[in-house]
Amino acid sequence: MSDSVRVLRQIVENVENVIVGKKHVIELAIVSLVCNGHVLIEDVPGVGKTSLVSSVAKSINASFKRIQFTPDILPSDITGFSIYNQKSGEFEYRPGSIMSHIILADEINRTSPKTQASLLEVMEENQVTVDGITYKVPQPFMVMATQNPVEYLGTYPLPEAQLDRFFMKISIGYPSPGEESLILSKFQLNSPLKTLEPIVNSNEILSIQEEVKKVYVDKSLNDYIVDIVSQTRKHPDVALGSSPRGSLALFRAAQAWAFYNSRSFVLPDDIIKLAIPVLSHRLVLKQEAKLKKITSNDILSSIISKINVPVVDYYEKK
Repeated sequence: MSDSVRVLRQIVENVENVIVGKKHVIELAIVSLVCNGHVLIEDVPGVGKTSLVSSVAKSINASFKRIQFTPDILPSDITGFSIYNQKSGEFEYRPGSIMSHIILADEINRTSPKTQASLLEVMEENQVTVDGITYKVPQPFMVMATQNPVEYLGTYPLPEAQLDRFFMKISIGYPSPGEESLILSKFQLNSPLKTLEPIVNSNEILSIQEEVKKVYVDKSLNDYIVDIVSQTRKHPDVALGSSPRGSLALFRAAQAWAFYNSRSFVLPDDIIKLAIPVLSHRLVLKQEAKLKKITSNDILSSIISKINVPVVDYYEKK
């Protein structure tokens, strides 16, 4: 096991001190981090969405800011603004909340479309433009947004352009009775989050991001990814399928999952395992499908089951 893989597993174990019994969810968040991707966490209140984001930020010793999205928040609150300095006679840039390594966009669907749109540039290009001047955000940079899938009063659905910028959509879910009992014990005196120690610094994450890009992906697996994504565009229950950005996200996610599992090459199982969290939020279903209670997960599972899995001969690859 390489030092980088060991570090990633230590980060997962560290976050598990706070988020009990949700190892796979934490792993998906870390995979997104090393792919320089953003995560949408869709779940009911109280299951640990905010704690997950805070734990990841603490574990990599990164700067962290929480943006509480409300109907009255302005784009300038996020991107920053220019203010005139009377002493110097020049305009100065005052950074907004987005200028941090890890951003918690809490209840992102509770703000107006105009404010939601202020995230489009920074989520794709790692920069904001204010009064014609471009400012880079710190690296690594990751937006982890939360939204409640149950309560729709006073919310604004995320547009397709923004959903497509999220690398993955994950759900934490309720703990089992045994896990919930352990949570009560862990949190009896204080939150473990307060004493959580960093595992690495943010510069080491940048180095791991470059290592992940070197994981080998066979040409047949490129075609397999394209087949899956192409079928989402042809499916009779889908009004809008995944974009090429989805193909690239699945490619990167498979590389990261292989890397995390101490492999220098991708297997078809890596693609199958990550297809739903990477692609599900990129599909817009037809109204008829919604009435039949067909979900994106159902459609992706059906597509994957019908496509022939390529057989790749990895000999002596390490």
